[in-house]
Amino acid sequence: MRRRTVALLLAAVCATGALTSCSAASGGTDSGGEAPPPASQAAAPSVPPSVDSSPVPTRGEAPGSTFAVKTRKLQLSRGKDRPLPTTVWYPATGDGPFPVIVFSHGLTAQPSDYADFLARWARAGFVVAAAAYPHTSTGVADFDVVDLLNQPADASYVLTRVLALDGKAGDPLAGRLDRDHVAAAGHSGGGITTIGMLRGARDDRLTAAVVLAGRQVLPGAFTGSAIPVLFVHGKRDKTVPYADGLAAYRAVPWPKAMLTLPNAGHVVTSGADFDLVADATTDFWRWSLYGDAGAERRLERRDNFDGDF
Repeated sequence: MRRRTVALLLAAVCATGALTSCSAASGGTDSGGEAPPPASQAAAPSVPPSVDSSPVPTRGEAPGSTFAVKTRKLQLSRGKDRPLPTTVWYPATGDGPFPVIVFSHGLTAQPSDYADFLARWARAGFVVAAAAYPHTSTGVADFDVVDLLNQPADASYVLTRVLALDGKAGDPLAGRLDRDHVAAAGHSGGGITTIGMLRGARDDRLTAAVVLAGRQVLPGAFTGSAIPVLFVHGKRDKTVPYADGLAAYRAVPWPKAMLTLPNAGHVVTSGADFDLVADATTDFWRWSLYGDAGAERRLERRDNFDGDF
């Protein structure tokens, strides 16, 4: 069974050429090529499993002003052969509590590739933690796409260690973390990792998720309590085709939305669509993690936005 899973994973990822072009630092949009098939021709989703009740965010307001941002490095490791050096972006001021987001980079990328993007979230009142994965990040000597199978557990471990800082006396984040409102997000291979955290490797602490240019690859069905999930995908993505992202969106049995970028390629965290994606995802976090109804209304008024929150 494991051999079959590995073979399917290799086929699914390698078929898109994702081994060499998942990094957010790889340039702007990869426009060109044929448009993806219409929605009716996208890959059929798996049969949704039964789920718990739908999420009902506590209505409130997100912070009304932006924060200065600090960064710190945590030398984490999930065992001697799984170092997970983690960068944390967090509000420099304010008591919080601030919701926590664990972010997963794409193949051959690293957290710093997404620094401008993740800092936007932190300025809006979120703590963002991003690890460099041991076998899929920039410059690793033993790159191994199959290690994606292990990354959902890595991300959950990072989340555990960061949340523990809330109770660590003297730590800059002590007493400032909202441990009841946590989320996962990722780009490309990191989007695969994020979906994995909602499926067979479900992290029950998650209350929201964002998938940027991701797809379904890892095994397992969607399980646990329903949470809102936002997908963002460029229609001209030649690394992870739009149809694959659409199929993943359709397979989610919970409240969800899809933000389609008509002229964007694979990289949606830099270039021409940077502000659009940063603003939309920030509004999603403000709604899903703070319960800000105004942010939800702004999301729903966006062009090329489809969903059922």
